[in-house]
Amino acid sequence: MAATAKAMPDQVPMVGRAVHQLLRVSLLDNATRLAAQAFLSALPALFVVAVFAPATVRDGVTNTLRDQLGVKGATQEQVRQVMSAPHDEVAQSFGAFGALVTLLSATALSRAMQRVCERCWELPKSGTRVAAWRWLAWLMVWLVFLVFQAPIREGFGVGAWLGVPLIFVASTALWWWTQHLLLGGRVRWYPLLPGALLCGAAVVGLGIAAKYYLPGAVSRSITKFGPYGVVFTSLSWLIVVFTAVTLAIALGRVISEEPVAAQLLGTPTEPGAWGGRK
Repeated sequence: MAATAKAMPDQVPMVGRAVHQLLRVSLLDNATRLAAQAFLSALPALFVVAVFAPATVRDGVTNTLRDQLGVKGATQEQVRQVMSAPHDEVAQSFGAFGALVTLLSATALSRAMQRVCERCWELPKSGTRVAAWRWLAWLMVWLVFLVFQAPIREGFGVGAWLGVPLIFVASTALWWWTQHLLLGGRVRWYPLLPGALLCGAAVVGLGIAAKYYLPGAVSRSITKFGPYGVVFTSLSWLIVVFTAVTLAIALGRVISEEPVAAQLLGTPTEPGAWGGRK
């Protein structure tokens, strides 16, 4: 067995490098960290943005929480009540300073995502002065994507035949830009494309799975744990989502360095090739 495992990278180079990449990236550890940051900091920021926004944005947030995290029933109604509160009451509750602190705290997710991208591409950590504005920029774009994710999936009312291609293209574009932004432009655009395409496919697949799996999972959790069941199921699903994203980015680099792909994408394969490259 040991001899077989040792020979794997030579006999099946891509499989061997993929296994090595996933072990080095610490897939589940990073996915769990991203899920925790999303649940504890990014979701509150999404609420803050939504309650100050027009009614269409509020509805988008409610639909996204329902479709992507299985929030429904009494919990969904509570979310709607929070979203429908008058702007004056919301402003008094949060305050400008409180809203700003919530948004800045949510950049913890951006920092965690940046570390995942850097680890996948074996790049040193960017300096705070270089990366700080990127954290906030990525967070805001990601939150906007979440708000409009539900109508995009529905093809803006046309149907799934349009919604599925649209969400694939939008997700691919988002994660392509995400990698380039959070890596500080140190990796060129084309080598990042395989990971972005895998992320787009993962988002489409998980969206379909969520539609069929989450309603039953949430109902069972509520029956067993009461109101906390929504929390348990949502956090578990976020771990699945970020496991898929981390896996896609990690394997995207492996694919981009395959000989044929490397030639097409212009991916240098020598060690340390991306250090400082713009």
